[in-house]
Amino acid sequence: MYEEGNESVSDTKEAHAVNILVIGGGGREHAIVWSLAKSSKVSKLYCAPGNAGIAKLAECVPAGVMEFDKLVQFAKERAIDLVVVGPDDPLAAGIVDAFEAAGIPAFGPNKAAAEIEGSKIFMKSLLRKYNIPTARYETFDDYETALAYLRQQQPPIVVKADGLAAGKGVTVARTMEEAEAALRGMMIDKVFGASGTKVVIEEFLEGQEMSILSFVDGLAVRPMVPAQDHKPVFDGDKGPNTGGMGTYTPLPHIDPAIMDEAVERIIKPTAAAMVKEGRPFRGVLFAGLMVTKDGPKVIEFNARMGDPETQVVLPRLKTDLLDIILAAMAGKLDQIAIEWSDEAAVCVILASEGYPGAYPKGRPIEGIDRAEAAGALVFHAGTSLADGRVVTNGGRVLGVTGLGKDLEEARRAAYDNAERIRFDGRHYRTDIAMKALNAAKQM
Repeated sequence: MYEEGNESVSDTKEAHAVNILVIGGGGREHAIVWSLAKSSKVSKLYCAPGNAGIAKLAECVPAGVMEFDKLVQFAKERAIDLVVVGPDDPLAAGIVDAFEAAGIPAFGPNKAAAEIEGSKIFMKSLLRKYNIPTARYETFDDYETALAYLRQQQPPIVVKADGLAAGKGVTVARTMEEAEAALRGMMIDKVFGASGTKVVIEEFLEGQEMSILSFVDGLAVRPMVPAQDHKPVFDGDKGPNTGGMGTYTPLPHIDPAIMDEAVERIIKPTAAAMVKEGRPFRGVLFAGLMVTKDGPKVIEFNARMGDPETQVVLPRLKTDLLDIILAAMAGKLDQIAIEWSDEAAVCVILASEGYPGAYPKGRPIEGIDRAEAAGALVFHAGTSLADGRVVTNGGRVLGVTGLGKDLEEARRAAYDNAERIRFDGRHYRTDIAMKALNAAKQM
């Protein structure tokens, strides 16, 4: 499944070295910059705004991800050949459209295609229209109507804000009280702002979660190796959801046939549906799936690489990432051979005190060099430089990725190196990848 294609796409490679601007400043963008920096075809790498880790590989640009005019001007001045967009907010707001209007190629979906993530109602309606497997659901823009419907359901039940909410706009409610509180928070208290004006209420799906990221250039779909994220903040999937506390790949406890089924029944039909809707998707399509007793079903789609999935998937990519992107930009994704290593990778997120709630910033970080010297890939997520020192600057601070011949070895490497890194208030989950290891013991 993962080593498809047969001929190289030499005609997609630029004759000159490529100047690239990466948009974003988190762990995902650090992994993208790290991967692109390995390409011999890259002349100069820039990242806006970047972070303390990215600054070692690329020139950081003091511009926010939503400052489109400023970013376009910078790209013109520095003769940028290619823009690679990391986060969801600028994609949903049309950053790709802004660059393309200025004649600058940008890898990522345009605003119309990014709606597959920007609106859960759009996404669910698309899946219903094209009979793509997903959870049963209803949508609401009126609180009282939504509440009346909710009270007719049996928990557990899932309540989702329609719009973007930094990965936190979903509540899996185990009790009716919890479900009603989530609904009120979204629609009345506006905890996610305008994103909660409309909501989706859907059935709870039992099973194993699985993430499949795919390179897409319209109709062609090239899946990456699958990964599994851990959203809740505490061990055992307890506590509130976060942007993601850790990931691993491969998924030895999930039958490869199920992954193939997900690609053929879900991801490829979704890409085809977007073309039929006049919204062809070009970029990375991220399918968040639940493997149920009835087969894989869609939980969500994202219009970009996942965070922290990228931090375990890209370290396994053997093919030059730039070659893949150029092939996708040229509509020749189906012609390029994409190769993955057999290694396992585990990423553990080191978070700030209080995260996913309010958290302090500016706390000095020690031990990154020791972890890197021991073989870890340390991807900076929420860091900055203060007086020459690396300090905390976000909720998710660092992603420590360990590699190994199998999950057990990769997991040990990730945790051994996570322990080498210190900052006040640091916390992390201790059970990343244990689902797979425990399941493997029972097989």
